[in-house]
Amino acid sequence: MKKLAINGGLASRDINKSPWPKWPVWGKEEEVALIEVLNSGVWSYNGPKETEFNRLFAEYTGVKHAICTVNGTITLQIALEALGIGVGDEVIVPGLTWQATAATVIDVNATPILVDVSEDNWCIDPKEIEKAITPRTKAIIPVHLYGAFADMDAVMAIAKKHNLYVIEDCAHKHGGEWNGKKAGSIGDIGSFSYQLSKHLTAGEGGSVTTNNSELADKLDALRNCGRRPEADAFEGVDKGAGDYGDDDGNFIQSGNLRITEFQAAILVEGLKRLPEQNANRDANGEYLNALLDKIPGVAPIARDKRETKKAYFNFAFRYYKNEFKGLPIEKFRSALEAELGIVVDASYEPLNNCSLYVPHTKPSRHKLNDAYWKAIDPKRFSLPVCERIFKEESVCVHHKVLMGTKADMDLVAEAIKKIYTHAEELMD
Repeated sequence: MKKLAINGGLASRDINKSPWPKWPVWGKEEEVALIEVLNSGVWSYNGPKETEFNRLFAEYTGVKHAICTVNGTITLQIALEALGIGVGDEVIVPGLTWQATAATVIDVNATPILVDVSEDNWCIDPKEIEKAITPRTKAIIPVHLYGAFADMDAVMAIAKKHNLYVIEDCAHKHGGEWNGKKAGSIGDIGSFSYQLSKHLTAGEGGSVTTNNSELADKLDALRNCGRRPEADAFEGVDKGAGDYGDDDGNFIQSGNLRITEFQAAILVEGLKRLPEQNANRDANGEYLNALLDKIPGVAPIARDKRETKKAYFNFAFRYYKNEFKGLPIEKFRSALEAELGIVVDASYEPLNNCSLYVPHTKPSRHKLNDAYWKAIDPKRFSLPVCERIFKEESVCVHHKVLMGTKADMDLVAEAIKKIYTHAEELMD
């Protein structure tokens, strides 16, 4: 396929030597903090950096409690466990999300119910939630996907009406706000990821957030081998020697799901940069969306007026091949990659046909009985909107693209215009 280069520009460069901003971002501050941890000898387990980050992230998110864990998959699992969700329960999740959103439901022996998403923002469709509720439904997991926010007004109203829990999957939404409230502060529990691609990262890691102190107690125990939180500061408490601070053995079954002090140190510094980075991505995203709105065959993802602060994981937009003379979306993405020297992806695979969401590959773990085995088969769900988005419409680029300048956004728009002009040549 012909590779179009804008005035001999970015497309002629090695895609592995991208001119776009680097990710992750770090500086001398991280170096100093990591050496501080190294020299302290306190490398894990409720250390001062983890304690500091928990406090800072709770304040930033606007919740009473924030608790670090090993990753953003475990955050979902312990959220379900803390809420007492398990065998016989159903949890409603969107069909367009990373597989962990549904897989963790199976990991607690509950049943994920996959529902379709809204056409305008690719987040869970409230109308589909209502249709999926049964007497066994116990929770909803709305996912704030890419640059969009699930309709939390509708989700919370449905949850209140049917007495359901809400676990916000905020892996893409650190710092985003809905009606002035941060993601992760609206539902019963918020779940965050700090995996390398995320816009707040320590390479790996995660957090759970909540305003419920009883849930926080359970969440903290679940990530810490079942030990209840200490009433006093961690100094002087030797958990390795069996000093758990509870003579009555008030523990619960769990395992070691803790973060390290090195990760927490990086997160403390990254959180300081996050508001400015989010603001820059928001300004560039709004500008680029305005440019896309003027180009035939592409369309921005809808931004709800109730979304008072934007936070992007990926920048996504829609593509309509009929406007591009029938150019298949795969060729459009490849051409855009060639033009700009960036990776251009589709959305996540719909979970009813996702190569990574295959619970039937683990019969020894998940085949509790024939009825449950049938219930967790993802292929039993119909997700036409998710499937169309993935197969025909989705174009996604990493959020680092939005960390540049308005001139960079102009370049993206110009590349799309050029592909539009040369669409017939790219059909070869």
